[in-house]
Parts: sequence; C-alpha cells; structure tokens
Amino acid sequence: MKDKAIPNEYDGPRAPAKRTPQAGISLDYAASDDAAEIDAGIRDTIKGVRLSILAMGLGLAKLKAKGLYTDLGCHSMNDYLEELCDDMQIDKTTVYSWLHIGEAYIKYKKDLEKIKFSDEDGPTKLLFVGRALEYHEKNVVLRNVKEMSYRKFKEFSKGDEAPAPPSKIKVVGNKIYIGRDLAVTIADKLDPQTRAYLEKITVQAGEALEAGEILYTTRLYDKEELRRFERGAEKLKKEMRSRN
Repeated sequence: MKDKAIPNEYDGPRAPAKRTPQAGISLDYAASDDAAEIDAGIRDTIKGVRLSILAMGLGLAKLKAKGLYTDLGCHSMNDYLEELCDDMQIDKTTVYSWLHIGEAYIKYKKDLEKIKFSDEDGPTKLLFVGRALEYHEKNVVLRNVKEMSYRKFKEFSKGDEAPAPPSKIKVVGNKIYIGRDLAVTIADKLDPQTRAYLEKITVQAGEALEAGEILYTTRLYDKEELRRFERGAEKLKKEMRSRN
C-alpha cells in the first residue's frame, strides 16, 4: 500500500500581528495614501498616548501623595522614579512631567470636572494652569485650558509680563561699563579674535549678575567637546528645574 502524498501548503512567512499603543487604535493609516485618513489616524493615536499620560500621571501622584512607594521597597518618591526610569528606559524629565500633570489634575480636579476637561483636551496643558492663575482670572484660565492648543495655552500662561529693563552693560570701544562705572578695559594690542572672545565673556558675566544668576565657567578641549557638553548641560538643567 502506497503512502498518500501530503501536499506542501506553506506559502511563506506570515506578517507579524500589529502592535498598537492603545487597544482599539488601528495603525492601518500608516500604509494609506489618503491624507484625511492619515491625519485622523495620527490624531487618534495621539489621543491614545494622552490617555496613557494622564493615567500614568494620576498613578504617580497617588504613589507620592499616599507614600505608596514604600510598599515597593523605595525610601522616597525620587528613589521610585529613578528605579522606574532605569527599568523602563525612560527619560527622567518625561516621567517628572507625568507626575506634575497628575498632581495638577488632582489640585484643580473640581474645577476641571466642572468644565468637563477630558483627555482629548490635552493633559500636558495642565502643567501651566498654576502659572496661568497667577496672571489671569480663574474662569478665563479654565475656558482657555479647555479650548486653546498646548502652544497657545503655554504662551497665555506667561501673562502680560513687563518687559525686562534695558541692560546696564555697555561696550564702548575697548572698555566695558556697568552703568556709568568702568568695569573692564581690554588691551588694544590683542588680536581681534581674542578681544571679541574676552568681551563676550565679560558681557555675559555682567548680564548674569544683573539677572541674579550664576555664570559658571569651565575649560573644554575643542568646539566638538563644547557641543557635546552643551547638550548634556541643557538636559541636566531641564531635569533639575523640573524637580523644583
């Protein structure tokens, strides 16, 4: 008796299942050439991410407010956030923003519920509600946090700040003055590049003093090292300021 031949029905590897950032959101629009479909898909995806941000923010705020991080073996909220960032490979600035979003929502929860503020209105705008209330009436702030775009609300939250007074730092020839007082005289014999370099540093130092800031100087090997240092320094400043 002959064995019955089994036909080979293999037709190549199957495409992997699509992974979506949020259940119910399709990524089919990425393969479309229809502008409206692509735009709608992008907006739906962003809404899904915003839902996650608000949920994560509220969760982080609850962990902090109720001290629940101790149940996870952490001595402080900062320890928990550090561990979370390391485990999940997330930028610390981003996670602190989520926390502040959650805290802002809890702080203004009653007012936000009255205007029916939802995830679609943009949770990231909540970062600027407190600052906006320093300059504007509450009803105006609540209306705008609901209706304005992120960029417009961020600008609105700054208020009508008075323009900064003119700087007292003046450069006249090779002399640098603070008001009417002579601060620095740069030798005429120096080459133009060195003279411009020293003038720039001196003016920046004077402007920092005027603003009550600190000018920190350090020596770097070359411009390539300077560019790398600047990127790292800016990231560190944002991280430190997000904790204040």
